[in-house]
Amino acid sequence: MAAPPTLPISGSQSNTQSQPPIATPAFRTFLSRLSSSVRSAFSQRRPWYELVDRSALSRPESLTEAYSRIRKNLPYFKVNYATLLAAVLALSLLSHPFSLLVLLCLLAAWMFLYLFRPSDQPLVLVGRTFSDRETLGLLVVLTIVVVFLTSVGSLLISALMIGAAIVCAHGAFRVPEDLFLDDQEPANSGFLSFLGGPASSAAASAVAARV
Repeated sequence: MAAPPTLPISGSQSNTQSQPPIATPAFRTFLSRLSSSVRSAFSQRRPWYELVDRSALSRPESLTEAYSRIRKNLPYFKVNYATLLAAVLALSLLSHPFSLLVLLCLLAAWMFLYLFRPSDQPLVLVGRTFSDRETLGLLVVLTIVVVFLTSVGSLLISALMIGAAIVCAHGAFRVPEDLFLDDQEPANSGFLSFLGGPASSAAASAVAARV
């Protein structure tokens, strides 16, 4: 007896294919703009030999002169000073690994649970769905607890105060007569103005999308 003819197999595929990972274009855009902002900031960095030139260091004769020197040195060495602040902060965190881990976890929570989480995917924790407003409230409370009610906050404040003291001491003792500032400074040429621009606009757009 002849075997029955083989039926053609339908070309339809099973719906159990593995789903691609969730795309996060906002997060990739933020990283790209942050990298561009950092590169642009370091292009404004002054040569370090100008910062440590011992021949240009002298004690100010009065507090008024010290304040005047600081005002002139801050915009000129702003990238170098910000690098020093970051180095002091990094050394403080590296000497306290637990605080560093806590801050990294807090940053990751903000980025992946609120800022760059797709708006059409609600947050579900322990079987409960949280709205964007509830998620924001939980993250704000968590940030307050971590920064103000643990040793992390005192560590950050101490590191920033030490860094600021170093910057002010150098600005007061560095004679600015040999520095040549640009004639036309941008309107937002403050101490940390280079941190704005592309990176901050990306983060601001991510927050605005949630509001």
